[in-house]
Amino acid sequence: MEKGTPAEVVEIIQRTGVYGEIVQVLCKILEGPEQGRVKRRNVKGNVKKGDVIILLSTEREAKEIKAK
Repeated sequence: MEKGTPAEVVEIIQRTGVYGEIVQVLCKILEGPEQGRVKRRNVKGNVKKGDVIILLSTEREAKEIKAK
């Protein structure tokens, strides 16, 4: 089993999903080869600025949400 990579939520951008259950955040990677980089990710569930989340993959980045 592979361990995930910790990342700190530095900014909450927007809620998305049919019921607003997905939150798009900017998170700063805390460990590994991409340490220090800030990436846009989609997170399911309650999250606030300063929380540490575990990313299973650091290669992918979420697309920016555009208004309709």
